[in-house]
Amino acid sequence: MNNNTHPQAPGTPQAQGSAQEQTAPAQNARQAQAAPQVHIAPQPRAGSARTGSARTESPRTDSPRTDSARTESAAAPVAPATPVAPASASAQRRVLTTAQLREHRVTAAGAAAQCGPGGPWQQLLPGVFVLHQGPPTSEERLHAALLYAGRPGRDDSEAVVTGLAALALHGFASAPPLPALAQIDVMVPRTRRLRSTGCVRIVRAHALPGTRIITGLPVAPVARAVADAVAHLTDTDTVRRLLTEAVGGGHCEPAALVRELNMARLLTRPHVQDAVNSILAESRSIAEERLYEMVRCFGLPDPLWNVDLRLPGGPHLGGVDAFWPDQSVAVELDTRAPRQDEDSLWSEYVRKREHLERLGITVVHLTPRKLREAMDQQAAVVRTALMASVDRDPAAYLVVLPR
Repeated sequence: MNNNTHPQAPGTPQAQGSAQEQTAPAQNARQAQAAPQVHIAPQPRAGSARTGSARTESPRTDSPRTDSARTESAAAPVAPATPVAPASASAQRRVLTTAQLREHRVTAAGAAAQCGPGGPWQQLLPGVFVLHQGPPTSEERLHAALLYAGRPGRDDSEAVVTGLAALALHGFASAPPLPALAQIDVMVPRTRRLRSTGCVRIVRAHALPGTRIITGLPVAPVARAVADAVAHLTDTDTVRRLLTEAVGGGHCEPAALVRELNMARLLTRPHVQDAVNSILAESRSIAEERLYEMVRCFGLPDPLWNVDLRLPGGPHLGGVDAFWPDQSVAVELDTRAPRQDEDSLWSEYVRKREHLERLGITVVHLTPRKLREAMDQQAAVVRTALMASVDRDPAAYLVVLPR
C-alpha cells in the first residue's frame, strides 16, 4: 500500500519536490490508478490551539502543517473517465473499511474522531466509512454494501448484489432506480455470520451463482435477482412486470426463472403463481410464432400444426407442435416449467419421445431459446430430418387429430 498519501514533514526539500511532481500530467496519470488517498483532519495537541486542517479553504503562511495538507489535497488524483466503471472506481476511493484505513495508518479511534460532529467523514455501515459528509451516492452505497458483506483479506468475491438493485444494474425499466431503493440486497454464502443493517439486507445462499460484472460490481444473474426481489414484494402488478420484462426482454429463459422461484418456495404465493402462469402462456405463444416464422422464412414444407397422435384403436401418443405425415417428422417445443414434480414431467416427456421414435417418427426437440438465438440452425436441423426420411423404414400408421 502506498504510504505517500500522508503529508510529509513541512519545510523539507522532499516535500516541496513531491508537490511539484504531482502537478505533472504524467504523474497524475499514474496516480489515477494508485490507492485511495486519505486526508485526515489534524487533532489539536495537548496545551496548544488547533491551527488548521485539511479542510481549510485558504492556505495560511503561519501554519506549515496546513500548507502541507493543502498541497496534497490540491494534487489529489481524479478518477479517469474509463468506459468500464468510472462511477464505481471513484466510489472505491471515497469508501474505505477499517482495515483499509489501518493500511493508511489510521486507527479505529482516529476514524471515529473524523466521524464526530463537524468531522469530514461519516460511518455508513459497521466498519465502513465514507470520506465526505452529505448523502452518499448510489455507487457509494453499493460499494459500501459489498465491503460490509465481503470477507476481509480475501481476493475472491463472497458478496454479490442481488434483488431490485441487481435488476436496476441489469437495466430493468420495471425496477426502481438505485437512488430510490431504501435497501440493497447482498447475497453471501450461508456459512457467513452477518446480519442485515442500515441499507444492507443480507440474502443467504448455499452457493453463490455465476455472477456478471456490471460497472465493476459483481451482480447476480437475472433469474436469481428476480427471485430475491419477488421474495419481498406483495404487489401483483409489480411482480408481473418484473417477470414479464425478465422473459420478454430476453434476459433469461422462463424455465430458469421458474426454477429459481421454485427453489425459493415462492410458487405457493397466489400473486406469484398468477404472474408465472401469465408469462408461461406468453412465452409459449411467442415460441409458436417463431416456429411459424421459421417454416415460412426458410422455405420448409407446410406441416400440420398442433396435432395429437394416436394409434388406430389404441392409446393417445401425445401432442406435437408440428407434424409432417409424409416424412414422419414431428417438432415439439420444450416450454416445460420446472416445478416440484419436474422429474415426473421429464420422465413423461422422455417416454413419449421414445414411444414415437419406436414407431418410426423422428422427433425434433426445440426450445424457445434456440428459436430466438439460432433460428437458421434449427431450420437446418428440421430440413435434415425431412430429407433423411427417404432412407428410413416407413413409420407405423397413425391417426392425426387436431389438438
